[in-house]
Amino acid sequence: MSTSDFNQHVTSADAAIKAAQQDAAAAKARCRAAQSAANSASSTATGRPEHANQALQAAQGAQACCDATNEKIDRAFKKSLGK
Repeated sequence: MSTSDFNQHVTSADAAIKAAQQDAAAAKARCRAAQSAANSASSTATGRPEHANQALQAAQGAQACCDATNEKIDRAFKKSLGK
């Protein structure tokens, strides 16, 4: 093998190493982005039960108000029939 051939192989190997390093860096960046997205999704999912409980409490409050209004209407109706 001549010095020229050897230098070509070294140059080729260096290029392959640099390409592999770039690919690894890009993969690492994608991995970090995926981890960030997963953490964000986990955070969002963790907060959902709290939102569901708030919605349930609001619905229960609205139902209690509706029940009270219906009772008032029933009393007023019965009172008007009694006169």
